[in-house]
Amino acid sequence: MKSLLSIATLTLVFVILLACNKSHSKSNPDNNPTDTATVNVDFWLTRADQTVLFTKQSTALTFSTVSNTNSTITVDTTTTYQTMDGFGFALTGGSADVIHHMAAANEDTLLHELFSTDGNSIGISYLRISIGASDLDSAVFTFDDMPQGQTDTALANFSIAPDMTDLIPVLKKILTINPTIKILATPWTAPVWMKTNDNSVGGNFNHQYYDVYANYFVKYIEAMRAQGITIDAITPQNEPMNPGNNPSMLLSASEEADFIKNHLGPAFQQAGITAKIIIFDHNCGDPEYPLDILSDTAALKYIDGTAFHLYSGDISALTQIHNAAPQKNVYFTEQWVGAPSNFSGDFNWGIKNLVIGASNNWAKCVLQWNLASDPTYGPHTAGGCTSCMGAVTIGASVVRNTPYYTIAHAAKFVRPGSVRVASSVAAGLSNVAFVTPDGKKVLIVLNESGISQTFNISFKGKIVSPSLPPGGVGTFVW
Repeated sequence: MKSLLSIATLTLVFVILLACNKSHSKSNPDNNPTDTATVNVDFWLTRADQTVLFTKQSTALTFSTVSNTNSTITVDTTTTYQTMDGFGFALTGGSADVIHHMAAANEDTLLHELFSTDGNSIGISYLRISIGASDLDSAVFTFDDMPQGQTDTALANFSIAPDMTDLIPVLKKILTINPTIKILATPWTAPVWMKTNDNSVGGNFNHQYYDVYANYFVKYIEAMRAQGITIDAITPQNEPMNPGNNPSMLLSASEEADFIKNHLGPAFQQAGITAKIIIFDHNCGDPEYPLDILSDTAALKYIDGTAFHLYSGDISALTQIHNAAPQKNVYFTEQWVGAPSNFSGDFNWGIKNLVIGASNNWAKCVLQWNLASDPTYGPHTAGGCTSCMGAVTIGASVVRNTPYYTIAHAAKFVRPGSVRVASSVAAGLSNVAFVTPDGKKVLIVLNESGISQTFNISFKGKIVSPSLPPGGVGTFVW
């Protein structure tokens, strides 16, 4: 009997200890992997000479307490910044055209590669689309075109039919792969009958149609919702200071503020539209434009944040805007790669300024321009971009280009809901760090030094020591 009691007592103690251990593991925000010396780090590499392109390395990388004199990047998850919405591209009408004209099985395979996170897929999680045509559509259109000299203030002629051929079918396929993908929608121009020059290129908005145009946005969001497509956010105008594209439209900061506070914001509110209103959508070199709008308290209450491109200025402008209105968000929504790309230069520039730079300057998303094109960089409008390289070129085969690899290094691992965390600066090693919703740590590093570098990643007192070739980019996940 005494022996049986001893066995029962020991069993009870073991069960209690096991339960306590399980409880401790659940309460650890890092899932307790990095408190031991057996944590392996996954390492995905792209070399500037293209001999390795976004490939998982077999190198054994394990955190340890061994010390050395290498340069060190310290990741500190206790210091947090913005929550990420995602990384991706513009799905232009032209992109949808070339994708949707693939054989059905090939289209499905490509979309899975682009939007899934399985295997070698790259996990695009954010898209920008145009409201009406962008310059990377085969022709100019809006959703309420009228014969010259006629107007349609009741929007009786409004229809998203032009997007039903390619864009909407492709979006629906994407949503089956990633139902939570975020979509930003932007017009390149209002219907020309609402403009002062009655032309798709340049011209100003005719103020008498502000209420009609606000209703145009409402009808667009509702029409897309009827197709099962949720528009997460809009910007009132693509590149409002650029009158030279086809299509394009000028919209001053005071006009955009007026439109938002007196027309678009109230129209969204009345219709129960929850899509975010994001301002500007133009270059870092002109921060005065968004600063003017953000200083308007009547407009500010309707505004979620500010969107940027980087065809002029410095990426630090995003932090300038964040500091001016820290309660509002910042987004990076467009940057092209000019064809034919110099892979090394363009890839390094994109990683440094967009993936690392925009993220380190508070951007919630990072998007490149654009997702797909044919081998002649089309389709595009007459007067549209003739050398915008797609992330993929679709011809007799699918070619993956510079923007594909730039975005892949972040999109696959830095999933929506990830939080940027602090990482220290090391000479010649630009970097940015995140914690994902499932507790993984992601560090993206660019070796700018011109020589191969072995360096340390330090986390919670332990280090791991990978190497990067000159111009190489590594994404490290643990």
